[in-house]
Amino acid sequence: MAEKKDETTKREAIKKMERRSLRIAVLTGGGDAQGLNAAIEGIVYRAEYGGHRVFGFIDGWKGLLLEEFRELRKEVVRNSYSQGGTIIGTSRTNPVKDEETKQKAIKNFKELAFDAIIAIGGEDTLGAAAKLYEAGIPAVGIPKTIDHDVLETEYTIGFQTAVSIVADAIEKLGTTAKSHRRIIVVEVMGRHSGWIALYGGLAGGADYILIPEVKPDINDVVRVIKEKYGRGEQFAVIAVAEGVKLPNEEEKKVNIVDEYGHEKVGGIAEKLAKILENQTGYPAKHVVLGYLQRGGSPVAIDRTTPMLLGVKAVELVENGDFGKMVAMKGSRVVVVDLKKVSAGIKPVPRDLYEFARLFFD
Repeated sequence: MAEKKDETTKREAIKKMERRSLRIAVLTGGGDAQGLNAAIEGIVYRAEYGGHRVFGFIDGWKGLLLEEFRELRKEVVRNSYSQGGTIIGTSRTNPVKDEETKQKAIKNFKELAFDAIIAIGGEDTLGAAAKLYEAGIPAVGIPKTIDHDVLETEYTIGFQTAVSIVADAIEKLGTTAKSHRRIIVVEVMGRHSGWIALYGGLAGGADYILIPEVKPDINDVVRVIKEKYGRGEQFAVIAVAEGVKLPNEEEKKVNIVDEYGHEKVGGIAEKLAKILENQTGYPAKHVVLGYLQRGGSPVAIDRTTPMLLGVKAVELVENGDFGKMVAMKGSRVVVVDLKKVSAGIKPVPRDLYEFARLFFD
């Protein structure tokens, strides 16, 4: 048995020696999220194990367009898994916003002689990676977004930490709302989906939760608040995702958009607080959590799971399996087509929202 084990180890060592050393590029795009550094650390450790070198593009796709990057080695990334943010920076730069930009991205990638690129991001970053792959760039994706709305995966980097932050904030705001006998409307992130609002609101004890996927019923919100005050509990905390649109709200032309065409959102909490104050007669305030949700150190799952995804991404690169994204289904790391991932976003299922409604009282 010992001889057989030694022979197997020897064959693996020879195979490793024969494998060509690769130059792997990595970038983080879109909004920052807790756990990005853990993914980068996983990539670097696995790459060096395989005899490869890793280079991080500075500030996402912007780094590719400007040819700005830095080499990432173990001594650079070691123990960064517990740090929030991203050590290589990020931006919302779109490398495929037009044909000229797209061709520049392709040209730069080829001239820099990278063998592959691992893009860590949400729907926009991964969508850009899918288009560049179709244009001939060997790309692999890793899902990252605190919004949790990437298709084909049950896990996205940063979501669990963001939910913990929102839950903690809502719980804290409940004590000040109770002290002043007022309503507090808490605005959380979620342009198109209400995952953070739903999970953060439930965990933090919100009295009502509004999400973009379900048309808001203001009369029902008012009913819940009045019933609660009528029971002697003279305060309420309402969680609302930033992408929620109020009934009969006029569609306004928005000139502020990012490179992916997304409108600037926000302000729903202030509008809703005024409506609720007018319709209930109780004082109401609003709080916008904003970038607080992206900050701080990642919770345990956002430290360990990104490492697993980073390791698997390098394995895909080694095997030449491009145009794919590593994902989580249950406790398993799986591989899915980038084209499927870039087809849209993952909304909160209606039945999940109906489950949450049981606790709106």
